[in-house]
Amino acid sequence: MARIKILDRADMNAEQARVYDAAKQSSGIVGGPYYAYIRLPKLFEAAQNLRGSLSSGPLTAREQQIVNMTVARHWGARYPWCAQVRRSRAMGIDQSVIDAINARQTPNLSEAREKTCFTVVRELLANKGLSDDTYAAAEKTMGLESLVALVAAAGSFSMTCMTANTFGIEPPADNPTPLAP
Repeated sequence: MARIKILDRADMNAEQARVYDAAKQSSGIVGGPYYAYIRLPKLFEAAQNLRGSLSSGPLTAREQQIVNMTVARHWGARYPWCAQVRRSRAMGIDQSVIDAINARQTPNLSEAREKTCFTVVRELLANKGLSDDTYAAAEKTMGLESLVALVAAAGSFSMTCMTANTFGIEPPADNPTPLAP
């Protein structure tokens, strides 16, 4: 059960309505953790801008999905997990990859950059940093700009997951692949 009241568009103040309307027109993403962010319109807008910046950055859409699913699994964030599974399935990521991440196992990824995304995020979240060996391998595989984007994406999506967990934002009933305990 959500701990936070979901604001209807009619109940928003002028600044909340402005950023909500802008998000609806651009990305269409206004649910989930954004139900909390709307309380602080500048944060809502900044989160939208960061999401847009990262999605147009050097990571491919598949790489971004590997990052997001790994982060959601780490945080046990059910709403973000549900949203990312749907998106991953829509873009053709194999169910076996989704299931492996859900089971906290290493997925069978054929692309070196996708493997690196998984490895970096898993180690970063588990150890609060990267070993010298992991960093060197990641920089070699990804390049510095992509590695910066990878770490930023993990941090940004961690904020999304923590927000969903804190405010009790639940996935819809038709969740395709529920998060494992």
